[in-house]
Amino acid sequence: MVSFPHSRRNGGKVFGLLVACALMAPAQAFLSPASVPLATRRHGAVSLRPSLRVPAVSPLRMMSDTATEPEKFEFKAEVTRVMDIIINSLYSEKDVFLRELVSNAADACDKKRFLTLGQEDADELAISVKADKERNVLIIEDTGVGMTRDELINNLGKIAESGTKGFSEMLKKKEAAGSEEEEVNLIGQFGVGFYSGFLVADKMTVTTKGLEGDGKTHRWESEAGQSYTVAEVAGDGEIATKSGTRIELSLREDADQYLDDFKLKQLVQKYSEFVSFPIRIWSSKTTYEQVEDEEANKDLKEGEEKKMKSVPVTTQDWEVQNTQKPLWMRPPSKVTAEQYEEFYKSTFKVFDKPLTLSHFSLEGQVEFKALLFIPTEIPWELTSNMFDENSKNMRLYVKRVFINDNFQELCPRWLKFVKGVVDSEDLPLNVGREILQKSSVLRVVSRRIVKKSLDMIDDLREKGGEDWDTFQKNFGKYLKVGVVEDNENRKEIGKLVKFYTSADDQKTSTFSEYVERMKEGQDVIYFLSGEGRAQCKMSPAMEKVKDNGYEVMFAVEPVDELVMMELNEFDGKEIVDLAKGEVKGIDDKSEKKEEKKKAQVDFDAVLKYLEETVGKEKISKAEVSLSLTDSPALLAQGENGMSPQMQKYMKARAVAMGEAESEADLMGMGAMGPKGVLQINPNHPIITKLKESLSAGAGKGTPDDEKAARLLYHVASLRGGYEIEDPAEFASLVTGLMG
Repeated sequence: MVSFPHSRRNGGKVFGLLVACALMAPAQAFLSPASVPLATRRHGAVSLRPSLRVPAVSPLRMMSDTATEPEKFEFKAEVTRVMDIIINSLYSEKDVFLRELVSNAADACDKKRFLTLGQEDADELAISVKADKERNVLIIEDTGVGMTRDELINNLGKIAESGTKGFSEMLKKKEAAGSEEEEVNLIGQFGVGFYSGFLVADKMTVTTKGLEGDGKTHRWESEAGQSYTVAEVAGDGEIATKSGTRIELSLREDADQYLDDFKLKQLVQKYSEFVSFPIRIWSSKTTYEQVEDEEANKDLKEGEEKKMKSVPVTTQDWEVQNTQKPLWMRPPSKVTAEQYEEFYKSTFKVFDKPLTLSHFSLEGQVEFKALLFIPTEIPWELTSNMFDENSKNMRLYVKRVFINDNFQELCPRWLKFVKGVVDSEDLPLNVGREILQKSSVLRVVSRRIVKKSLDMIDDLREKGGEDWDTFQKNFGKYLKVGVVEDNENRKEIGKLVKFYTSADDQKTSTFSEYVERMKEGQDVIYFLSGEGRAQCKMSPAMEKVKDNGYEVMFAVEPVDELVMMELNEFDGKEIVDLAKGEVKGIDDKSEKKEEKKKAQVDFDAVLKYLEETVGKEKISKAEVSLSLTDSPALLAQGENGMSPQMQKYMKARAVAMGEAESEADLMGMGAMGPKGVLQINPNHPIITKLKESLSAGAGKGTPDDEKAARLLYHVASLRGGYEIEDPAEFASLVTGLMG
């Protein structure tokens, strides 16, 4: 027989699985059993052995030689193999069997509710789960629509036959015909969820009575083999209500945990918390009663108070598990702020209040309902890793049944802090409802979640105040990551990010607020990178805006600089790095260019001497800067240079990722990108003194001039935020000045 490898995450459709099994006996379409040796026949099926050889025949030859009309054959599948695939390949976790069976029970109740509308003596619709530890059996019972004998054979005897799907199609036909009926929320669609019971059971027994039919109870029983039995039931085994279904799972040896009522409660609360009908679990409850302590009261004297003791009393009773209501299914106008807060805390197991929320739905070709929350505090799972894949911030439901909370595709990682629920039957899930497949539907849902999240954040920005400050403090960095990673929404997110500025280094500002404060004649936005606000303020580059009073944004984290690079402009105004060699709006003015040309000629000897002494391996060139006012020199970046902060970040990342194999590699990373430009202040005493010394020596410097040139470079590097490449030389030069 041809074998197919098992896969715990086989995401194909049921039809694909059946076809795969059918391919195990393809020769039946061309060969009759009589033409195959007897040894190769098994139970009426044809099994091809490797020794069997079929002569190759051209398709055209076969068509021309055909004497009779071709016979049509149906693909056949080995039932045992199909069941094996369903049980072992569709589901990655055994726990989901309870979700599937409870969902089927909820569908049955929903059908009965629809069919019995207006009937006064209708049964109470409910789902019950009970563990029989003595028999090692788990019982799931509902008072839903049930099944007749024919329905039992049709629905459970045919794999991938979905009674729910057929019922839904019937309703759609009624709707198309103009019938106005109450909405019915049905969950099942693939017709294989029932068989998930075999994940934990060796045998499944279904006892059921249909709402429509002869009123008799029938029992279906199978051990996941090629056959099943159906029999009529009478007496104690009958369904007592007008209709309903009772499923008994004879559990495997390794599935005894599902006899624990605490485990069952966990699973119901996880997967079926919002199912419309009450789900009751037969539970044990221990209380303590006060009784007389006979041993202690033996020697009790007359008049003394009797001594009591506490004894445990265990009782069993039904406990309803799904008391929480699915708020996202209600109109927003019908939900109070207190209900939203309670739902947020209970669903996501948190203690803070949401800063804001968005309750919305989308109708059309793609339909879904969603409820999103922005927390007040950073979720604890994100405190150590802001992009923790196990944070599970988005919970996906289908018709109120929980599917998964680990779908990364629903929400981009820069919105990892947003918590929410999404309920849709249109999302492309695999048959096991565990894998979310990429499609245009998924993109529509994801885009709407992003848009609504941005709307929530923008509302916080417009309101301002403490909530906006709290959001920026806790989640501002996520927005900056969004600017870098989200090409589609970069400009929208860019309006929301905030930075410290030279105008007020205690409060952050958005780009819009910066633009409002721009000086007359200023047409660009300036920023400066540094390891902190203090370093940015002391940088020699700040002297370039000293005379005109331009405000400068401080990029104090590596992601800040990436934001500036990705945005490039805001509101039509270019974002410019103040640490570059030539700064737009300052160094590119015509009068300054002419003045700089003259200064370049005047200090030509100094510039050449600095280039030779410092070395071309450290600087690309030396030039005059007329923007410097107080500092003797500045180590500026080239046009495509990398800031010292970004260099340090890349170096640290290389170490963390194991990309730097030696100390030499790390030293090389300290000077990533084009070399810096050493800019000098022609009006500073140190520079004028060096010029005079070089003029006296006909362009040749003295040992003191060489030391001054080297020290000038080191100080410019240090104040610019660069690492000193040769600390020993720097220490020697400083010590020499002290002597």
